[in-house]
Order: sequence, then structure tokens, then C-alpha cells
Amino acid sequence: VFIIAPALNLAICWKFLIFIGQSARNLINLDLLEIFRDYTPQFIYCNELIIIKNLLNKNSNQDKRYYIHKENKDIKEFNENFSYYLAGLIEGDGTIIVPKTERSNKGRINYPSIQIVFNSKDLPLALIIQKNLGLGSISKTKGVNAYRLTINNYEGLIKLTKLLNGKFKTVKIYYFNELIKFLNNRFSNFNILPMELNQTPFYSNSWLSGFIDADGHFNVSLNKNSVSCRFELVQAIEDKRGNDKKDIMIKLAEYLNKQLKIISKSYCNSKDQYNINITNLESNLIISNYLLKYPLFSSKFLNFKDYYKVLILIKNKEHKSLIAKEQIYSIKNQMNNKRTIFTWDHLQNFYNLYK
Repeated sequence: VFIIAPALNLAICWKFLIFIGQSARNLINLDLLEIFRDYTPQFIYCNELIIIKNLLNKNSNQDKRYYIHKENKDIKEFNENFSYYLAGLIEGDGTIIVPKTERSNKGRINYPSIQIVFNSKDLPLALIIQKNLGLGSISKTKGVNAYRLTINNYEGLIKLTKLLNGKFKTVKIYYFNELIKFLNNRFSNFNILPMELNQTPFYSNSWLSGFIDADGHFNVSLNKNSVSCRFELVQAIEDKRGNDKKDIMIKLAEYLNKQLKIISKSYCNSKDQYNINITNLESNLIISNYLLKYPLFSSKFLNFKDYYKVLILIKNKEHKSLIAKEQIYSIKNQMNNKRTIFTWDHLQNFYNLYK
């Protein structure tokens, strides 16, 4: 188990690194050395990074109850904001893998896992989630501009099932409940009842902010005659097993007072996608008011801040002057793929695991 504690005053230099232990399965100890070769965000600060590993003897016959009783915190002590945010993030950019057999054909143990993919520029978010969970490994994904946070030890998976059970809103709940069933079967004294889809309103918790950090997009458009703010949320029609995602997207569209559309995007190999596309003031205010209460934590937070500056100009009818348009032009040209400077002060407000 790794405990990674980066200071939140983030810089392109590691002041010092204390490393204890080494394992091929916990790849953060290797890949941290590659961050500045593979991807260089201009402003990622980390004055101290302490990595501590508690080694477990793989050859010892450990009592399976170790995984059950090591975590002394009660489920009621989990921070609901952390739970809902992480559930939304996993439902957008996560994968839950449950092996069909305990061992492979070669006799190797098949481990279940929960994995979350982060764009390389969002490595600071991956690090703080890992730190607050107190578990998992981070590895650079080959050939892709991304990092992957993986939890695949039983102690960590049991902790996550307790943390996330009852928080899922999409078809990914089927995979999560399979994981619970797998753990229930493996550990005789572990028995969690899988909960049904969460039906709480979107405005009541941080689930949607995690989902937007995974799959949302903010943009500002400017031409001679008009200025507009756009929020877009796109999802594949169905998952790999053919489970349709229409229900959750309809509910999201209703919450935002928009109609759900089906579109075809070139970056998705021209496959049909569910699309919620918002340009009107009323719906933009709904999503922005929500995100002021339950903020984003990826680099999309910076795009949201810029989008919101322009939205307020539009709301106050101050967007038509020459000075305003120059300001909007400047804002527009530093958003999304044009952004070169990343600040991470907002991570100081990230949720703790416990209340």
C-alpha cells in the first residue's frame, strides 16, 4: 500500500523524494521518474513527496480477515462528497474488472481491479485521490497521453466497495455489483449487500462534478455578432456489453432543461453518441450554479472558471462592448487545448476521505 503525500503548493521540481520499498505492481515509484520526459505541465509543484510502502510477504499464509479488519473506520465516517465525486469520476473514466476465474490457464492469480484514467495534465488530481484513499498505484499508459490509477489489492477493493456502494447512477453499477459478489464469495466474513441505482437529485451531491471532470467540456465562442458559452456532455450509446446509457442521459438532460440528442463524432470513429449541448443562458446558469457548490478538481476547473467569467458578462448584458469582446477573445484563446499554464490551488479544497 502506498501513501503518497504531495504538498499542494505544486512546482516543476521535486524538492526531495523519500522512497521505501519497491514493487512491480506499484508503478508510481518508477513512473514518477518519467513525468518530465513524457509530459511537462508548466506549473506542477511538489515540495515534498513521501512514498511509504508496507510490504506484505506474498509467501505467508495470511489470514484473509486481515483485509476486513485492517480498516477501522466505520462506513458512516466516510465523507459523502468524496464518495459521490469518486463514483461520478469512475462512471465517466473508470473501469471495473472482475475476473471470471480465480486463476488463469497458466496458474496465475486473476485479481479484480478498479482503474481510473487521467489525462497526463491531470496527474496532480490522480496523486491527491491516491493520497486521500491511501492506496493504489499510478502508471503511465503506453502510447497514450494518460496516467492510470489502479486499485487491485483486496484491502483497497474492500475499502472502495464500502465507500462507493449506493453511489452509482449509470450502467456501471452492474460491474460494481459483480465486484461486490466476487469479494463476498472470496471472504467468508465479508458480506456487503449490493445497492440499487442511486436516485438522489443531481443538485444534492458531488456525483455530477466527478462525472463532468471525466466527460464534460466547456467552451466559449466569439464572432462579430455573437458571444456564447457552451457546456457539452457526450456519452457512448451503450457500453461494451450492450447496456444502454439512455436513462442517465435523459435524466441529466431534464435536469439541465435540454433535449437529449444523438450525434456522430469523428473522434469516436463516427459512432453514434448521446449528446447534451448547452448554449442558452438558463441551462448554463443551472450547471454553473451547481459547480460553484460542488466544484471540479481536474484541469477542467480552469476552463470552467474562464467559461463562467464570460457567462456572467452575458448574464449582465456586458458582453457586447469592444472592451468586453477583447477580454472574451483573450479568455477564449487560453482555454482547453490552447492552455499552457496550469495552476492547482483549487486542489487545496479537495475532499478528505473521512468526515
